[in-house]
Amino acid sequence: MSKFGGHVPLAGSERGAELPGAQSLGPASADEQLQVTVVLRGRASSDEGHAAARALLEKSPAEREHLTREEFAAQRGALPDDIEKVAEFAREFGLTVVQSDAAQRTVKLSGSVANFNRAFQVSLYRWQHPSGTYRGRTGSIYIPKDLQGTVVAVLGLDNRPQASPHFRVRSLDPASPARPKQAAGSFTPPQVGALYNYPANASGKGQCIALIELGGGFKAADVTHYFGKVLNLPNSPAVTAVPVDGGTNSPVGSVNSADGEVMLDIEVAGALAPQSSIAVYFAPNTDQGFFNAISSAVHDAKNDPSIISISWGGPESSWTQQSLTEFNTLLEDAGTLGITVCVAAGDNGSEDGLSDGLQHADFPASSPYALACGGTKLVASANHIASEVVWNETSSNEGATGGGISAVFAKPDYQDKANVPVSVNPGAFAGRGLPDVAGDADPTTGYEVYVDGQVTVVGGTSAVAPLWAGLMACINELMGKRVGFLNSALYATLGGTTALRDVTSGNNGAYSAGTGWDPCTGWGSPDGTAIASALGAPTGVVATAAKHS
Repeated sequence: MSKFGGHVPLAGSERGAELPGAQSLGPASADEQLQVTVVLRGRASSDEGHAAARALLEKSPAEREHLTREEFAAQRGALPDDIEKVAEFAREFGLTVVQSDAAQRTVKLSGSVANFNRAFQVSLYRWQHPSGTYRGRTGSIYIPKDLQGTVVAVLGLDNRPQASPHFRVRSLDPASPARPKQAAGSFTPPQVGALYNYPANASGKGQCIALIELGGGFKAADVTHYFGKVLNLPNSPAVTAVPVDGGTNSPVGSVNSADGEVMLDIEVAGALAPQSSIAVYFAPNTDQGFFNAISSAVHDAKNDPSIISISWGGPESSWTQQSLTEFNTLLEDAGTLGITVCVAAGDNGSEDGLSDGLQHADFPASSPYALACGGTKLVASANHIASEVVWNETSSNEGATGGGISAVFAKPDYQDKANVPVSVNPGAFAGRGLPDVAGDADPTTGYEVYVDGQVTVVGGTSAVAPLWAGLMACINELMGKRVGFLNSALYATLGGTTALRDVTSGNNGAYSAGTGWDPCTGWGSPDGTAIASALGAPTGVVATAAKHS
């Protein structure tokens, strides 16, 4: 008799209606082969594990002893018995275990649509959508009662597009085209770093920055040309492509494609930390691909990233609860290993691109374990910042910084004294406020990058995540250890000081900037040297940390 009968709903797995505008093509072919990721609980109970992580991450970066990979596997990894139980379940339903990883708490299964339908009691359909054809489901995933509490998420049955890149290509006036090497009002990444006073005695040496990409690619010749010929840098980072779940470095050949995202990330992070190494994790744009790309970076012992930069995301309402929960745990895992995770806050204002009359936070930026990066419009004069306001160019259809109040994650303890308002949505939820920090993102004052053989100007909060990733690489180098999770120190000691430039003018729709933290630009843009000094890094400069009046 089977021990895997009596299926029950998997909490948080519910999928609502299909994507707007999708047309059903009928049931997915029973013989279609797919791969699914089963996410397992960790060794510690949920409450114990999260409490231990919070206790570690609440300490100042100088006081933390981050977990080694061995300690992580022993304290937070999956139980061998749980992995074996899923393997037994797979065999009974004609599925094959492709890979299991105790540290990542995952078991990857392959098999036919027919067997996955039977194993998880779902009905998989094919759908045609303007973004392409995808495999979808509605309702819950069901798991055997014997796996209840053991399996916490099942990702990959549905392969609809999950996230969007948060970059904006500048629209240039045809009558006044950009100059070959500099468009009026735009900057090279090193110029932005100089305006933000990045440490002059650091270059990210010894650090690896991980970039998460869900499409597009880079050409090695373009990367070499940009750093060597466009920027004339004496050093340039080594860039490595890491395939995940069949994702590959696949340049499309257009700046308006995902290539624009990939090159923006590489060139901004690499220009600001030119002696770092950059590992680019390419995965399919699905909930499974996104999760496995981040997980691969977090647990990559070979490249060993100390910073992860994520420039993709989507409104919280577009995610299943199981994804929201397990992505959040994954970013918590990163923090315990000493990895800083910088995430773009979105490019569609406080509504995050939806038109339902509500305000929406972008995920994974809304995770309490992400350093959420919002956007500004930066104007310089004589190599100094002349003005900086909230990025909002919605009137010209060029986007606005994301930001607001999470509808999913409660306000974390580190935000208790930041005067985070409740949500303006019905119910006035006291949620996690974002962003935490900001930087230049307006495409009209954007970054000069080299994409598919041409110099162009690109903005978006996609630029701000690698901007901060480059800074954290430099600070790690100076400190001789990983800062890791920055938010606790940011809110306890850095926010409201001269280490961050308070942006007090502008709005992103429903929320306005003001003195101190706000849901448009967080604490503001960086004074990189002052931040490094305040964290204990030897910068050669005495940084003040006076409170803003």
